[in-house]
Amino acid sequence: MSAGTGGRLLAGGEHGPGRLRELTAVVLDALESGARARGGPLPAGGPEAVARRTGALCSPVLPEEGVGAEAALADLVRAVAEGAADPADPACVAHLHCPPLAVAVAAELAGAALNPSMDSWDQAPAAGVIEELTTAALARLIHPGAPAPDALITSGGTESNLVALLLARERAAPAPLRVVTGANAHHSVHRAAWMLGLPAPTVVPCHDGRIDPAALDRTLAGLGDGPVLVVATAGTTDEGRIDPLPEIARIVERYGAELHVDAAYGGPLLFSERLAPRLAGLEHAVSVTFDLHKLGWQPVAAGVLAVADTALLAPLSLRADYLNADDDTEAGLPDLLGRSIRTTRRPDALKIAATFRALGRRGLSELVEHCVRTAEEFGRAVDAHPALRRRPGGIGISTVLFRPVAADALEPEAGDAVVAEVRRTLLMDGRAVLGRAVAEDGDGRRRLWLKATLLHPAAATADLLPLLDLVTEAAERAAAEGDGGGGDTGAPVTERLSP
Repeated sequence: MSAGTGGRLLAGGEHGPGRLRELTAVVLDALESGARARGGPLPAGGPEAVARRTGALCSPVLPEEGVGAEAALADLVRAVAEGAADPADPACVAHLHCPPLAVAVAAELAGAALNPSMDSWDQAPAAGVIEELTTAALARLIHPGAPAPDALITSGGTESNLVALLLARERAAPAPLRVVTGANAHHSVHRAAWMLGLPAPTVVPCHDGRIDPAALDRTLAGLGDGPVLVVATAGTTDEGRIDPLPEIARIVERYGAELHVDAAYGGPLLFSERLAPRLAGLEHAVSVTFDLHKLGWQPVAAGVLAVADTALLAPLSLRADYLNADDDTEAGLPDLLGRSIRTTRRPDALKIAATFRALGRRGLSELVEHCVRTAEEFGRAVDAHPALRRRPGGIGISTVLFRPVAADALEPEAGDAVVAEVRRTLLMDGRAVLGRAVAEDGDGRRRLWLKATLLHPAAATADLLPLLDLVTEAAERAAAEGDGGGGDTGAPVTERLSP
C-alpha cells in the first residue's frame, strides 16, 4: 500500500465510521498538541512568523507522492491549531467569533461524513426533515404571533441581508425599491443594494450608536411615494447597540414602508425571557436576520433569515428538472431548491438542531444571559480601573468599548495611534485578541476604542480581568514611546503608531 492509499478511503457507508474513528484520534491529538504549542489566544510573532511555521509543516501541499492520511492530518491540523486565533481562550474577544459547542462540532462531523446536499430530496431525505423542523422552530421564536412564519438557513448575516433585500425588491417590482438604513448598519446592507442593482441606501444619522427616530421620520417624509424598505439593526457590530425598534416600527407603518431587522448579533436574546424584551418591536419586521455562529456557539456557518409569512419566499422558487421536476413534486417529493439562493449547500441545520435538542431553550437562555452578565461585570471592572475608561453609556449586548487613560493625555490623533498600537502589540505577542471600533466619546468627538466582544459561554469575569493589566502595560509603553521616552526612532508618534 502506497503512502497515499489511506487518503482514498471513504467516510460514509458501513465501514466509514471505523476509519473516521482512527483518523479522528489523529486530528484530536494534533489539535491538542497545536493548542499546547500556541500557549495562548493567538500565535506569537505576527504574520511572518505564522507563515514561516505553517509553511514548514505543510509544504509542499501537493507533493508528487502522497504522505498518507495520518501524516497529512497530523501536520496540517497541528499547523492550523498552533496558528489559530482560538475563541475558546478568554483573551480572544475581538470579533463576533464564538467558541463552538462540542455538541455542535460533533454534529458537524456527522454532516460532513454523510455529505447531504440540501438542494433536492433524493440527496438529503432526513436532513431535509431536520432542516424543516429547525427552521419552523426558529420562525416561531422570531415571529411568534404570525400565522405562517418561515425561515431559511443561510451562510450568515451577509447572505440573509442580501436575500431580504432581494425579496423586498421583488415585492416592490416594477416600482424601484429604495432602502433606508442607519449609519450604524452592517456593510452587507450596502453591498447587497449594490449587488441587486438598487440605488445606494439612504443613510439616517444615529445618536449614541442607534438610529435617530426623528431623523428617520424626516428621511421618510422626504422620499415621497414609492416602496421603501427600512433596515434597522439589533446588535451593531462595533458597539452591540439595538435600534429603538418600537419607535422605528411605528414610523415605518405610518409611511407605508416595510421593516427588515438585522438581528444577526442580538437575535438570540429571544431565547431568554428576561432579555427578550430588549427586542420589543421585532415582531413588526417583515424579515429578520438571525445568526447562530455569533451568540449561538455554532461552527461557521449558521445563519438564518426569518420571514413573517412563508408566502414572502415565493420569489425564490425555481424549477430545474433534475432537482425538482413538476411530476416529482406532484408525487410528493419535497422541493428544497427554493429554500436558498444557493444550490449545493451543507446541512447546517443539523448542528443547530443537535444544540437545540441538547440544551433546550432554557439551556440556551442560560448561556446568553451569562455572556450579557459577564459583559456588564467586565464593564464595571473597567470603570473601577484607574488606568482605563469605558466609552460613556450602557453596555451593548455583550460588547464593551474602552481605552487607556494614557491615550487621552495625548493629542487626539496621537491618542488614537496609541490605542491602535496597544492592540497590535498584544496581537504580535500572542497575548490577547482585542477588536477596534471608532465611536463617539462623551464630548461628541469620534475616537478609537479597544473592543471586547464577550461571547464565551463559560468564561468568568475573573478570567477576563488579566486583559485589563495587559492593556495597561502595553499602553504605558506605547505612550512613553510617543513622548520620546522609549522609542528608537525620531519619527512623530502618529507616523510610528498609525491606526
